[in-house]
Amino acid sequence: MPRLLEKKIQSLRKLKKLIPYFKARRQKVVFTNGCFDLLHYGHVKYLQDAKKKGDVLVVGINSDSSAKRIKGKKRPVVNEKDRLRLVAALESVDYVVLFKEDTPLKIIKFIKPDVLVKGADWNKNNIIGKDFMLSYGGRVSTIKFVKGYSTSNLIKKIAKRF
Repeated sequence: MPRLLEKKIQSLRKLKKLIPYFKARRQKVVFTNGCFDLLHYGHVKYLQDAKKKGDVLVVGINSDSSAKRIKGKKRPVVNEKDRLRLVAALESVDYVVLFKEDTPLKIIKFIKPDVLVKGADWNKNNIIGKDFMLSYGGRVSTIKFVKGYSTSNLIKKIAKRF
């Protein structure tokens, strides 16, 4: 039975209490992050592929203020509360956690995932948290994006049509 949406949205403190439960059962914890503004098929496929890297998928979601600093003053289009709910509603996602910093390093250090996943547009050497992951035997992995899918392209398409 799918987990209730509310149980998938966790604070960092509560999440840290859950992680040892999974590790004690030898379940691999996978972590990825992003803004996930205007959820589209590319996001869904990326998260499905991330889930395949382990047993429990935790997704860090940039807060509105963090997304604005990273993506520009007109973003995000969808507020953080709704982005948390939308990503949590996906079957492949086990937990979501909001973060206000520009990078997810604090979360990575806090939960010590077994696998850190980023999009293949990132050079593996530049992935935030890579050195920390490798320091305790964690793995860093990249996933190819689905060609033609991006939030920026979706925004341009909508603006052009309307």
